[in-house]
Amino acid sequence: MSGGIPHAEALAAWRARMPAPARALALPVPELLDCFHPDHRPGAIVPLRVGASAGLPCRVELAALLQSDSLVEDVDIAGAPLLDADVLVIGGGGAGCVAALTAARAGARVILATKLRLGDSNTVMAEGGIQAAIGDEDSLQRHFEDTLRAGHFMADKALVAALASDGPGVIRWLIQEGMSFDLAEGSERMGGSLLRRKPGGATAARLLSYRDFTGLEMMRALREAVLLQPGITLLDRHPALELLTDDRGRCAGAALHDLAQGRTVLARAGATVLATGGAGRLHIAGFPTSNHYGATADGVVLAYRLGAALREVDSFQYHPTGIAWPPHMEGQLVSESARASGAALVNGLGERFVDELSTRDVVAAAILREIAEGRGILRGDRAGVFLDTPGLEREKPGILGRSLTTLAHLAQRAGFDAAAEPFLIHPTLHYQNGGVAIDPDGWSGVPGLLCAGEVTGGLHGRNRMMGNALLELVAFGRRAGHAAATDARVERPRNIGLNHLADWRRALIAQDLPLTLKAPMIFPPYGNFNMATERGKAA
Repeated sequence: MSGGIPHAEALAAWRARMPAPARALALPVPELLDCFHPDHRPGAIVPLRVGASAGLPCRVELAALLQSDSLVEDVDIAGAPLLDADVLVIGGGGAGCVAALTAARAGARVILATKLRLGDSNTVMAEGGIQAAIGDEDSLQRHFEDTLRAGHFMADKALVAALASDGPGVIRWLIQEGMSFDLAEGSERMGGSLLRRKPGGATAARLLSYRDFTGLEMMRALREAVLLQPGITLLDRHPALELLTDDRGRCAGAALHDLAQGRTVLARAGATVLATGGAGRLHIAGFPTSNHYGATADGVVLAYRLGAALREVDSFQYHPTGIAWPPHMEGQLVSESARASGAALVNGLGERFVDELSTRDVVAAAILREIAEGRGILRGDRAGVFLDTPGLEREKPGILGRSLTTLAHLAQRAGFDAAAEPFLIHPTLHYQNGGVAIDPDGWSGVPGLLCAGEVTGGLHGRNRMMGNALLELVAFGRRAGHAAATDARVERPRNIGLNHLADWRRALIAQDLPLTLKAPMIFPPYGNFNMATERGKAA
């Protein structure tokens, strides 16, 4: 923690300088990111030494898992119960639910395997909203260009085009599935028009939301649809340990671990969709995280071991407004809806120091700069800056109780009134920008294996735009589910097993990499869960 201004002194400066005066960013954006964004810290990145993307820069924490041995041996799957389906979907968050629904409605027999319970995912934690170009002044082209610009022009244009073009249809589909959205004030008499706001980095108001818990509302609708949909067999608490292959090298399903029974279960399928989410629980760069308990990069690890290529695995997103105080709530998210509504970021001198609606990487780096250069705010052993929610409430009376209800509840849990005292915030690890390289239908390049959602790379480039994650999981969940159902009709697995692991282990040995490190992690190490112990219990 760098030097800074004590909390009481910073509060006095904030009160004395309301509204906060603005100070120029001073540094050009590339220099700001190079100097202060966590991805650019010395020693943070190493090249991968094995696999389809050998040589690719990768975060050191993730590289260790990507270059590890399997949790599973042939003996572990011998005699294991065998389940059969047309499509196996791994992951019970938004992308997995959408893929399972789409495949089942296309006539496929679907197994949906979740690590925790259905809906336990990063989807429910997405508060800000979902983007879609539905306004008269907006266009698909503007959404496309905004997304490319936010990702520093490193994204796959075909994926971005698919995302933007699917946007309006995704919103119609979600409404048909029973999801609610906020309506513009005064529009109820005309049947209601959707309330739109301008997200950070956008040139138009295209952010749609339901209060400040949009992801939770989306997951409610999707979960209900899955539970009512014929043709889906749900396997709660069945994390994937390893993907299966057949004698042609085609993905043929997965070895799952039944947490309730403590045993391995094989799920054989003509096509497999990985929708396992991100990597926040790796606590990359030592940051707290907004991610759910199961976000441990499992899908990226399993797909890479099977031969899938990766991209941008050196790039992670740190959400600017994670809670810094009190310590027991560290890392929990204060929705970007607050900044989209007008809440300012203020340093210990009572100054605004960045355009709050710049892209997330710029805002996060600017906050870290204030702290590093001594203008941050110190409270106990935590450092941060203020999110001026009282100023927002003064400008828009009633907004905290009407639209930002989750924010108000967070403040209540933290022991203060958000209308009277600002949040102390600090960037929190939020999103995995890179992952498995896919085409617009979700194909990974490995026959039989598709991916959707945060496990994938290519869509966001080196920075994700607010609201594109919820759109991505529906757009590409639908695309992957449809493609999987179509493919499974003509391709059936045969002679399934762990055929790919022998070559993988030889590659590790050739690079002097240990076979003692096992992955996927399944749960973070502080979760008191050890797969070797679990297998021992079963034996």
